Amino acid sequence: MAFVRNTGSILALVAAAGLAATPAMARKASTLTDINGMHASSAESELQDRGFKYIDGHKGGYGASYSNWWHKGDRDCVTVEVMDGRVMTINDVVPQDCGHTEKGHSGAGAAVAAVAGAALLGALLSHKSKHHDDGEHYDDAEAERQYDRGYNDGLHNVAYHNYDKTDAYSSGYSAGVDQRRHNTSYHHGSGGYREKAKFSDLQGIRARNFGSELESRGFRNVDGFKSGNTAYTIWSRPASRQCLQVTVADGRVYDIRDIGQHPKC
Repeated sequence: MAFVRNTGSILALVAAAGLAATPAMARKASTLTDINGMHASSAESELQDRGFKYIDGHKGGYGASYSNWWHKGDRDCVTVEVMDGRVMTINDVVPQDCGHTEKGHSGAGAAVAAVAGAALLGALLSHKSKHHDDGEHYDDAEAERQYDRGYNDGLHNVAYHNYDKTDAYSSGYSAGVDQRRHNTSYHHGSGGYREKAKFSDLQGIRARNFGSELESRGFRNVDGFKSGNTAYTIWSRPASRQCLQVTVADGRVYDIRDIGQHPKC
């Protein structure tokens, strides 16, 4: 959850801060509404105190992030939606999204039994329902298999190979690419032994704040120009050999990226 610009753990999904809460009995999503509106870090602590265990998470559209939580005692799987660092919704989802079935089994074998008419589908699934644009798995087992193959190809950065020419594979591949980018958003794209300064979290912030933020991270403004209502600036950080191009429009950082080289970097 944006808390979700990823670290590969719940810290990426709910910016962990750990806030003590009074233990309470675990509940269904309909009675977890008091968590709505909480900061992601506080919501994480609340869910843990109520017996929920973090399973996994992924980034959605429009800056939303989703994480799945499982309560072993109640056998309940809930999905928590976070935007701008706060919980927006909590919903019950199928146990398969937490790797379980209603009967108490878990893992791939359990998922197989849970999908009617698709004996092998559950075992093959590596994506969750929220990875689909509409938040639902396909009813058709073959389409779901194609989506999952595309998702895995995109997730693991292998070549696009839609040999059956299906929309399901294409959609799955796009979802896999989005998830891979989210999973590795902490990485700056270059290797070596120099520590890199983080900057991707500044995407979308107000223009009046980004300059001081970059300076606090060791960058300095070395060039820039304006075209209409859009401003372009170049920021250099010699210590890490980073050279950023920042595009500001409508009072916010529209795009920020490491362009590698520039005459003034």
